[in-house]
Amino acid sequence: MSTPLLLEVSGLSKSFGPLKAVNNASFVIRQGQVVGLIGSNGAGKTTLMRMLATLEMPDSGHIRLNGADVVDHPELARSRIGWMPDYFHPYKNTSVREYLDFFARACGMGRERLLDAVDEVMDFTELAGLQNQMIDKLSKGQTQRLCLARTLISDAQFLILDEPAAGLDPKARLEFKNLVHLLKARGKTLLISSHILSELGEMCDALIFMNAGTVIHDGNMEDLLHRQTESGYAFEIRTAGDDTASLEEWLALRRGWKVRHVQQQKVVAAFVSCEPEAVAAELRQLCLDLPVIDFHRSERRLEEAFVDILIHGSGEPAPRQNPASSQETPSIPAS
Repeated sequence: MSTPLLLEVSGLSKSFGPLKAVNNASFVIRQGQVVGLIGSNGAGKTTLMRMLATLEMPDSGHIRLNGADVVDHPELARSRIGWMPDYFHPYKNTSVREYLDFFARACGMGRERLLDAVDEVMDFTELAGLQNQMIDKLSKGQTQRLCLARTLISDAQFLILDEPAAGLDPKARLEFKNLVHLLKARGKTLLISSHILSELGEMCDALIFMNAGTVIHDGNMEDLLHRQTESGYAFEIRTAGDDTASLEEWLALRRGWKVRHVQQQKVVAAFVSCEPEAVAAELRQLCLDLPVIDFHRSERRLEEAFVDILIHGSGEPAPRQNPASSQETPSIPAS
């Protein structure tokens, strides 16, 4: 049984005057997923996220969270959504604890629950030692952790994070990635916008690509990174002594193979199939002919995948070939 849908977006559009910020966007997010939202500046990512968070009204289309339309039921949606903007203005003369206390009260928490909630999010984001620090004196990394703590204070099931790692140093980015993994382990669903594509690859189960307001890819991370291109499925091969010349010659004479490039004593070549039996047969023959010391599927970098989809279109996987021959219904909203 597949994981239930949490979010369903269909035909979503938003314009600002002549600018079509989001154009007919459609995608789904399932419960417990960590989904990355990728696009260049001006692609429409922030506008899309603000509509999901009920901060912008769509011109057309639908957003359903647990089956409830967020436009028709904004209060219900807001109780289930945690929103982390790409920037927030630190209040002067306000401590970390006072800031989180304010947002807990804004969520309607009673005094007893409020104290526990504030302590919990400060511990989770490692801000307990800074609870009396004025927030306008925090470092960039500490400020981002505070903004995340504010997002978590209501214990929302769906977290929308807009550029949460922007401007962070390597240590702070590593800390943030660890927090994402912990949130996923707690059963949270996350939508994360970022320009740091390599880090999204380490955190996300699925990716949504946007360009000029349009969703140009929505799919599984594994399929995207190991997807067939026009020349086939990519494999990295290395032989003893780094004899790339003999390896290139073998590949040139073997049906179904095409050398892409030689890099760091290895050859990256495409084969027309990724069917286990076909690949195993090729590997057996290769090992009989050459001293193979490494053979594995090649993984594309996210940047390469993004550019490839921009150039070639939606990037849907090509149908598998034999080398010899050449809605789910959304759930009813809880009361």
